[in-house]
Amino acid sequence: MAKAEIFAGDCGFNTEVDATMNGRVCKLSIVSECPYITKMAEEIPEVNPYEEISFRRAMPKIHEAGHKHCTHASCPVPVGIIKVVEVEGGLALPTNPTIKLSQ
Repeated sequence: MAKAEIFAGDCGFNTEVDATMNGRVCKLSIVSECPYITKMAEEIPEVNPYEEISFRRAMPKIHEAGHKHCTHASCPVPVGIIKVVEVEGGLALPTNPTIKLSQ
């Protein structure tokens, strides 16, 4: 099982994601303090990791659900969910992406 803890930033909401491969499907358990991410999670109980890593064939389901429910364009949660799916699917190493902001 791969896990992600995502702190979204200014909103102050935390999201925890557990991803578990079951054959070719990655089952997702997403618990969030954000009501929009909670609604998003209802639409993506499982995904195919190979369909989530590229925009070439179609829009990834995680991004579709994020676009539909998440009102903040720079929310890192949808991308964080894709990262944990990649790790659990054996498509990426469990390295932490970082965004450092300054003014």
